[in-house]
Amino acid sequence: MASPIITLAVGSLARHGRALRLGRAVDPAVVCAAVRQADPVALGGTELAIEAPTPGSVHEFVGCIHPGMGLRIRTALAQAGRSRGLSTPHDETLDDLRAALAKLDPPQSDTADHRHAVAEATAETGRLRERVATARGRVAAQENDDDGSDRERLADAIQELSEVETREAATRERLARERSDRRRRRDRLERRLELEDRIANLERAARSHLVDHLREEFTRAVAQVPSIEPAPSHTDEPGPFDVDPVTAALAIARIGDLSAPIVLACDRFVSPQAAHECLRSPIIQV
Repeated sequence: MASPIITLAVGSLARHGRALRLGRAVDPAVVCAAVRQADPVALGGTELAIEAPTPGSVHEFVGCIHPGMGLRIRTALAQAGRSRGLSTPHDETLDDLRAALAKLDPPQSDTADHRHAVAEATAETGRLRERVATARGRVAAQENDDDGSDRERLADAIQELSEVETREAATRERLARERSDRRRRRDRLERRLELEDRIANLERAARSHLVDHLREEFTRAVAQVPSIEPAPSHTDEPGPFDVDPVTAALAIARIGDLSAPIVLACDRFVSPQAAHECLRSPIIQV
């Protein structure tokens, strides 16, 4: 399947093709940003815009290949397999676990405000009970001489106490509900940690499955892309992943299905067309 034609525009000058050279010294990260976003990026007093398919996940690893780059080779290789639609025996379980995890995002709340409200209501209730007791004492002491004012104050105090006791009871109920919710959130947190641990383990297993599946193809791809003289290995028999990051990135780009252009800032190819023929993806050489 032929790779898509891309459009590279610097200011008002636009070019189209599958293998393009930018033709000026530019930070490759700037070009890669133009590939990954819809809007143009600033470029030395003008704008750089690139029209191309939306990058997939493997583009995050090998979309910009340059000396000094870092690369998690096995992770990138697994993503290359995903870009081609490869699956693993763990995928269905992973989907189920991720769906379960997505349902465990509880609203965050704190019981501090409720505890403070209960404390204030309790203090107010105690104050009013003392006021009612004092008023009762005055009424009892002046039972025969009371002009009615003490009884009125007692009735007011009893009414206010009743209202405050009602608010205190409601506040305590809210606090009890919040504490119950907090226990449920704690249980959900424990469940979340359990799910995250299982997901991480299965993701590693899935990655290992894909890497094992693609190991021989990766070894062939390393031999098919331009490389540098390998560094001395500390082992008697270096494995297929004992290569420099640029070589590994080129091999993974050759394996993966990349419809978005690869930004090349390395001197492994004589021309963008040579890179396109080797990697079988759109190329922008800087």
